[in-house]
Amino acid sequence: MATTIENYFQPGWRDQLHTCAACEWKGSSRAMVMELDEDATEYDCPVCENPLLVVLHPDLAQVRAAAAEGNAEAQEQLDIVASAPRPE
Repeated sequence: MATTIENYFQPGWRDQLHTCAACEWKGSSRAMVMELDEDATEYDCPVCENPLLVVLHPDLAQVRAAAAEGNAEAQEQLDIVASAPRPE
């Protein structure tokens, strides 16, 4: 069963080690196969493609809250949003 990360800005989730129940592969999300979806990213075992990790994407309120708490990645995301062209 995949682990779900509900807070994208939770420290350490990218480097946390996971063990695949199907084939016993061990590693972090950095070595997994990433499947991007609209609401979440699924990370699968690189050996057998068993889902190991699901990371929910933050909404704008969560990004703002994390940026206000000093999260550098959240601030970068807000900067990207602010630089996007706006319809007149």
